[in-house]
Parts: sequence; C-alpha cells; structure tokens
Amino acid sequence: MRNIFGIFLVVFAIPLFGKTYKLQSPNKRLQVEVASGETLTWRIMHDGREVMQPSRIDINNAYQGKVSPSATKHYKTTFPTPFYRQSSVTAEYNETTLSLGKGWSVVFRAYDEGIAYRFVCKGKVPATIADEKAEFRFDADSQSWLSFTTNEKKPEAMAFQNIYDVKPLKEAKDKLAFLPATVANGGVKLTILESDLRAYPGMFLRKGNDGKSLEAWFARYPKTFDKYPWRQQRYVTSTEDYIARTGGKLFQTPWRIVAVTEKDTDMPVNNLVYALTEPAKTTDTSWIKPGKVAWDWWNDWNLKGVDFEAGINFETYKYYIDFASKNNIEYVVLDEGWYESKKGDIMNPIPEIRLPELIAYAKGKGVDIVLWTVFNVLDEHLDEAMGKYKDMGVKGFKIDFLDRDDQEAVELAYRIAEAALRHQLVLDYHGYYKPTGMSRTFPNILNYEGVFGMEEARWTDLGNDMPLYDVTFPYIRMMAGRVDFTPGAMRNGTKDNWKAIYTAPVSMGTRCHQLACYVVHDSPFTMLCDAPTNYEREQECVDMIASLPTVFNRTIIPQGEMGKFIVTAREKAGNWYVGGQTNWDSRTIKLELDFLEKGKTYRATIFRDGVNANHNAEDYKREEMDVDSATALDIKLASGGGFVMTIVKK
Repeated sequence: MRNIFGIFLVVFAIPLFGKTYKLQSPNKRLQVEVASGETLTWRIMHDGREVMQPSRIDINNAYQGKVSPSATKHYKTTFPTPFYRQSSVTAEYNETTLSLGKGWSVVFRAYDEGIAYRFVCKGKVPATIADEKAEFRFDADSQSWLSFTTNEKKPEAMAFQNIYDVKPLKEAKDKLAFLPATVANGGVKLTILESDLRAYPGMFLRKGNDGKSLEAWFARYPKTFDKYPWRQQRYVTSTEDYIARTGGKLFQTPWRIVAVTEKDTDMPVNNLVYALTEPAKTTDTSWIKPGKVAWDWWNDWNLKGVDFEAGINFETYKYYIDFASKNNIEYVVLDEGWYESKKGDIMNPIPEIRLPELIAYAKGKGVDIVLWTVFNVLDEHLDEAMGKYKDMGVKGFKIDFLDRDDQEAVELAYRIAEAALRHQLVLDYHGYYKPTGMSRTFPNILNYEGVFGMEEARWTDLGNDMPLYDVTFPYIRMMAGRVDFTPGAMRNGTKDNWKAIYTAPVSMGTRCHQLACYVVHDSPFTMLCDAPTNYEREQECVDMIASLPTVFNRTIIPQGEMGKFIVTAREKAGNWYVGGQTNWDSRTIKLELDFLEKGKTYRATIFRDGVNANHNAEDYKREEMDVDSATALDIKLASGGGFVMTIVKK
C-alpha cells in the first residue's frame, strides 16, 4: 500500500457551493467525480468523456452538505480463487473515503474495470435504515438490458429469472428490474452490480421519472410471514416501514458497482463482484468437490426400457447412480419428493427411497448424493438436519424457493452457508437471488441459479427466446457469478418445430448449443438435465460432457457480441476447452487458436452442428484433428447452434 499524490484532487464544483472530488483508476482511463452541493452526486468519466451523468446518492439522510476527504491510497492484491473461472484474481485500485459527519462516510474505489462505492457508519449506528438513495443517470438515447420482476402483485418476491428487455432506457417498462443491469452509453457498456451483500436487502432498479435514469429500490424489512401449503415455503405477508435493521459499532452497505467495458468480450470475465466481497472464511477447501450431476427433475424421472416403475424410489435412483458411476459423473441430486413436501418433513425421508441404503450404494459406486430442500424447511432444523444427513453420508444440499432478497432472506442465506461450512457440506443455491460474491466468502457454495435456465423449456414459449438469452446472459448475469443453468438436453428443437412439453422437455436450439453450455457457463456444479436412458443412446455426447472439467485455471473470450454469439475458451493443466453459441441466426466464425502454447501440437476433438441441423436440431458432427497456435478453423453455426471442442496436448 502506498499514498498516491495527484490522483485525488479537490476542485471547485459546478454547484453554487461545495466541491468536487476526483478519483482515477490505476490506468487513469476511468475517473469518478463526487460533488458536494445541495445533494451528494457522483459521475463517471471514461477517457475524459462523461459516461454516467451526476447521480444522487445518500443513506438515512446522512449527507448534510459537507464532505471531508481522506488521502487516496493505492492497493494491489492477488488472492486464490478456488472453484472460480480462474485460479487467482489480482485486484488493483485506488481508494478514498469521504467523511459525511456524525460517523458516516462513503468509500470510493476506482478500478480499471469499474467504479464502486459503499456507505459506512462507525460509532453510534442507527437502529434502522429507512432508505438508501442510489441513482444511475445516462444520456436520453442510452440502450438498456433489463430483467424485470415476474410477480406483478409482490414484485420483490420472485425467482430472479427472466429474459432481458432490450430497449432505449426512455422506453423501459415502469417495473422493478433485478441486477445485474446493463446500459450502453458513451461508447461503452456500464453494468450495475452489487457485492458483499450481508445483513441488508438486495438492490432493485426502476426507471426514473426523467426517463434517463435508474433508481434503487429495496424490499422493506419483513414483519409477518405465512407458508404455502404445498411445500411449506415461507413467504412475507407484511413489512416494516424501513429496509434494514442494524446493530453493533460498524455498519456498511454492500458495494454499489458500475463495471465499465469497451468490448463485450471483457464482460464475462469481469471480476469486480468477486474481488469486492468478504474474503473466504476457510482456507481448507480440500473437502469441497466440484463436479457434474445426474439430475432427475428436468427429465421428470422419465426412464424408458427399464423393468421397474420409474419415479421417486430406490430403483430409479439406483439407475441414476449406475449411470453416473459408469460415466465418471461425481454426483446425483435427489430433487423434490424424497421427503413429504406438503408436510415439510425434512427429518423423515419417504420409505420408498431407502435413503441410507441408497447412499451406501452410491458410495460403493464412487458417487455422492446431494439432497434438495425448501430453504426455510432446512433452516427450521438446520444443525439437526445437517448433522443427521452428514452422518448418513450426504455431501450437500440444493436449497430452493427463497425467491426474495430482503434483509431477513439475505441473513438466512448466510446462516445456511455458515452451518454448511461447519458441517463440511456443499451447497447449490437454487431459487435464490443473483450472486453477490458469497462463493468467495463460502467456497462450499458451488453454484447459484438466478438465471432463466433450462427448466424454463418445460413451460415457456418461443416469445421467451432462449437462444438469444443464452448469448446475452453470459455477458451480463455471469459478471455477478456462476450459474446453475442445468443444461444437457438430448431432445433438441429448431425455431420451427420446438414446443414446450412438460413431461418430455425439449431444448431450444441444437444439440451442440447444449454441449457448448458446459464450457460457456461458469458452473463448477453443473447438471446433466436429461434422463439416463436418453443419454445412453447418445454415448458420444455423454463422453464429451464427461471429458470437460468444471473448474479452470484461466478463462478468455476470444470473440463474441452480446445478443449475437459468444466463444469461450478455458484452460486447465495446459489443455484447452472451447465452446461457442449463436442466437437463432446461423453464422460462420473463424476461430483462431492463437491462445495455444506456441511450438506445441494438440489433438482437437470437435462437436459441431451437422449439415442438417437447421432442419433437425439433434444433428451434429464429431471430428478429430491436430492443431497448433497457427490453426484457424471456419466453424458454421446453425440457427440456435453451437460447437464444443477439447484441445489436448499430444
């Protein structure tokens, strides 16, 4: 750490009174300017050009017209990132603190990749936070990518799963949008995120009255609850008139982040959310095992050609375990039904499962078991349930249906993560809000949903354009963290013949579009969503999926354009894994393999769309060839198509 002179400047501001304080990024291309006038505002400059206009911020009316700056400091740290898209992250930034008085301050950080700030209160912390003001103001013609709530009556209570509404900001809907959200302005894209969300509600956005700003909105603190009878899922029935309760001698909000990117290909590998969150609570990750998962729910337990009745029973899961073992798949998830959901009876598995016997059988086959549960059903028996199933041999839990991010929900997410860490159990946060960095704090949280994933194919319609979404969310949603998208469909449909079938679902797009998910997505705990008996007829595809790691040393995006296509390349142990996807537009890309080590020859195995994939989405071609760093491949992607390849040193 060292002081940097000349980075933090004080100049006269535009307002009639007050000053403007400037903080530059290490490469000096980004600058945040904080103005103290009648209101406290911040704006962002990129290469001397305004890309975010002066925007108001405050909390609990802490700003009283005066600001006292501190010296600017420079930091550069590198830390390991287990189970992340790369093996380590280097965070370099300049930081300053502006004192607002009465114990309040606001801390700003300027990274080369974006700007972040948070409010801090030391000393006499207020008992409640009535509200927080956060504003993001852009040019009138700015383009926006917003995912809106799907609950009209209770907009803050939903699964954080929706496609992107892409419109000029002035034409955006007057609804709550959840993070991340992206705006194109001033020749760059600005993505609004948050990190280190603890004991505080998550941030939503809504269009301002001026039609060119996004303003923060927060769920109020819950007052009373009830439960839905079909799963005993708890929900909020009334709220307080404040957003957060506080305690202790220190209070701090989450980091408010605006990531700034010139190139779309920089978006999926932006690390600000991960870098800004609380460091890991353990350095021992030896017991945490990422991997792939044979999954039951998406395929509706839909086995065929077997001599037993498929369903939620011992014989069905034994078949899943045998399939996983044969194909070196690390896990099987027992989804809803292994306990009586209507009773919320997590402590008593249904007898048809024969759970202790099933777990012992899986252990003998080298397969681990993860159990699904509703969030509050587990929380009500937290240490008791975790202790019981840990002793039985279960490796973790898939937690579902939280569907909110008020303060009480966020605290519950932390409580479950802390208990799982104590019991050395892994977690898949399904039915949760978007990631805010918790997987760094708790490395045992292997995955998050908060994505319009494959489950939607069971009931959605073509209006919810999944191939378009698939080449959009990696640029926006994956900036926040990993995704439990649950790919792997072996039944695939073209734009002309796809339809939703609940009991025998079909993916939108080609077979190779599905295979590419296993590389394009950050997903260290990733599902094989289809039925084992469907996979057994497609062994070539299973072998390709099984050959792909789930954790990598390095990730790059060689080419892509948000909403059109993406190509992702990941490296592990000197070998490379490349996946690409397109929207409903067919296209040919030239893939240069210049990221390979020079002077080395590799063997590439490629799955690409077949010549008839535009008519039959399940058509693909497998081929092998020798390649090196000078190789350039012309790859034709069908409508809704994709490709995947492994590149292994010879």
